[in-house]
Amino acid sequence: MSLAVDTQHVTSARSAKNQARHAALGSFVGAVVDWYDFLLYGIVAAIIFNTEFFPQVSPAMGTLAAFGTFGVGFLFRPLGGFVFGHYGDRLGRKRMLVLTVMLMGLSTATIGLLPSFASIGWWAPALLVALRAVQGFAVGGEWGGAALMAVESAPEKKKAFYSSGVQVGYGVGLILATGIVSILSQTMDNESFRSWGWRIPFLFSVVLVLIGLWVRSSMDESKEFVQKVASKAPAGRRARLPILEALRQHPKAFLLIIALRLAELFTMYIVTAFALSYSTSNLGMPRQFFLNVGLLVGAISCISIPIFAMLADRFGRRRVYIIGAVVGMLSAVPFFLALEARSTVWIVFFAVMLANVAHDMVVSVQQPMFTELFGTEYRYSGAGVGYQVASVVGGGFTPFIAVALVSLAGGSWHPVAAYLALGCLLSVLVAAKMKTR
Repeated sequence: MSLAVDTQHVTSARSAKNQARHAALGSFVGAVVDWYDFLLYGIVAAIIFNTEFFPQVSPAMGTLAAFGTFGVGFLFRPLGGFVFGHYGDRLGRKRMLVLTVMLMGLSTATIGLLPSFASIGWWAPALLVALRAVQGFAVGGEWGGAALMAVESAPEKKKAFYSSGVQVGYGVGLILATGIVSILSQTMDNESFRSWGWRIPFLFSVVLVLIGLWVRSSMDESKEFVQKVASKAPAGRRARLPILEALRQHPKAFLLIIALRLAELFTMYIVTAFALSYSTSNLGMPRQFFLNVGLLVGAISCISIPIFAMLADRFGRRRVYIIGAVVGMLSAVPFFLALEARSTVWIVFFAVMLANVAHDMVVSVQQPMFTELFGTEYRYSGAGVGYQVASVVGGGFTPFIAVALVSLAGGSWHPVAAYLALGCLLSVLVAAKMKTR
């Protein structure tokens, strides 16, 4: 009898471990697809959209307009977090994650087919904005579901590590997006790249979507959702609006998530989006240099994020988070001094400090840190909406705000450095005061 019980226990443990691994893989693959699509837009906006879709304005206004459309995607992320979170809490995480991948891929591929301003006039930027809104809506439902799928299926003492694939997916998506644009930029003449070459990376999204759908369709539903929600109440008896329950039970959690994401969002988008535009437009540096920087930080993040996550599981999430945010604060001014000096070695060093030490330490702990602020039955809505509202406040318009600050300061980088350092400081102060598990 004892042998049978032991065998059953081993089989159950092995099944749970396999489910955890599969959930982690599904979250990772889907995140790669969604972040490839979302980040590709920001990279191309910095070098193509200002002239192809806004040619009848000044170069500075064209860049602002291009980054403005980049920010539109962030405005629609909370809506995606609300809609997908609502149905994810009522019907399950898996179904929503399949839908987010499909919607993101279709909108991205359509951007690759979109006529330019020269062909259809102002309809071109209008359609571009609409498709960017769809991208934002899709990615708005991605993080919450992917994070929950991984966290809720992970072993108790390895939740940061198992869910780190959600953020590694960001790095891989950045590598793919930057790499494809970089290869095309180097192998094609400038006229061909601006005319039609930039469309190829958007159309390539179809291939990634098919892979993502194949992996996600074979995932099991979140173990914790099944045990604590689905098995206890049928869908018709669950909270009609989970987001309202999340707001009622944990109102401060939303503000915590916003403040804690500032360090992450400021460091990454200033390095990967704003610096690309600033270095080419204001400093006359080659476009390829910062595309290579993007490749480098994306590649390093695939290693650094899981390592930081393992350290967080062992030594504490808050400790790892605070160290990362402090590094971001201290690296802000040196990064811009390196840019001003056009010192490639120091630019790369401080880009890595911002994007791979500061950013990666911060994001390695976000999945369990944020999702555990809410109860299981309304967690997708609470964590997802909170995460995406923070994306609007601290991420979507960061390149736009940075460009505007430089313009208002007569080309000076000082206000942008202060903006970055203060955002990291606020994250440090909030993390130091909050209670964590």
